[in-house]
Amino acid sequence: MTVWHVILLATAATLALKLTGHLVPASFLERERPARIADLLTVALLAALIAVQTLAVGQTLVVDARVPALVVAAALYAVRTPFIVVVAVAAAVAAGIRLFV
Repeated sequence: MTVWHVILLATAATLALKLTGHLVPASFLERERPARIADLLTVALLAALIAVQTLAVGQTLVVDARVPALVVAAALYAVRTPFIVVVAVAAAVAAGIRLFV
């Protein structure tokens, strides 16, 4: 099996999954439990993505300037600071740490 076979198989599987999603009745998705699961799953996947992007380089665990920048971003976001300010301050924190370390 070549790389192109894997790509075509993954494409077909993704298309089939998306088409299957359209067959689920709207009444099922509007119930309390599936809606709650979908909301929590979204948050869990986003948290996992943030953790992987912050703490991983390849397959190794790395604690560098991104961790304090993430902590600062979370604190600013908790006090409802505008998103662009959160991004700018977190980037400045990471840049400052990398400058001095």
